[in-house]
Amino acid sequence: MDSKATPEMSYACGTADFPLLGQTIGDILNEIAEKYPDNEAIVSPHQNIRLTYRQFREAVDQVARGLMALDVNKGDRVGIWAMNYAEWIIVQFATAKIGAIMVNINPAYRTFELEYCLKQSEIKLLILQGRFKTSDYVGMFYETCPEAYESRPGRILSEKFPFLKTVVFMGHIPYNGMYQWDDLLSKAESISQDELVEREKSLDFDDAINIQYTSGTTGYPKGVVLTHHGVLNNGYIIGKGMGFTE
Repeated sequence: MDSKATPEMSYACGTADFPLLGQTIGDILNEIAEKYPDNEAIVSPHQNIRLTYRQFREAVDQVARGLMALDVNKGDRVGIWAMNYAEWIIVQFATAKIGAIMVNINPAYRTFELEYCLKQSEIKLLILQGRFKTSDYVGMFYETCPEAYESRPGRILSEKFPFLKTVVFMGHIPYNGMYQWDDLLSKAESISQDELVEREKSLDFDDAINIQYTSGTTGYPKGVVLTHHGVLNNGYIIGKGMGFTE
């Protein structure tokens, strides 16, 4: 063996009949959107939204470029505090495409749990929905981070949350210190598709892509770090087991 050869990562293979996917989430989305552009990807009846894979990839790329314009870099944490909306899954894929780590915040959390999550995962940008039943998400956020109310969007300065800089409201109400969803989309115009592609090329399928919190029934929730490789192959193996086709 050449002693000067550059060492490479290797994977042990078990007894499976098929190899695992060695791709990032962005890679597989691009591949599927090219192969099945007119198949439905997202159906959200309560929002009256239906997106094909072509439309879904376009929406994902726009949000990805918008996040880049808001200074979200590889490894930065993007929190999302919302229920079942099309925007949720768009953000999941968009963060994956730029190498950010999406933090899933439980919609049932109250203020003390939100505070713990924002601190513990070092969230830089937070996306949140409006009110649902008795949960006022905007109100709870202001209670947790009152400095945001007096801040300009993207300019939050909080001693308690030193990493948090930007909040995006997942709607069209102009709340203090927050961008609206359309602001995020319009920011995308300042980042080219080529810049997004360059970011995608810098990623590896073993990069972290999610922080998923446990339920915390016996103590504070624990943040579990997930990778492109783990998330993608988990879905792939379940799909094969259930006999899914295109």
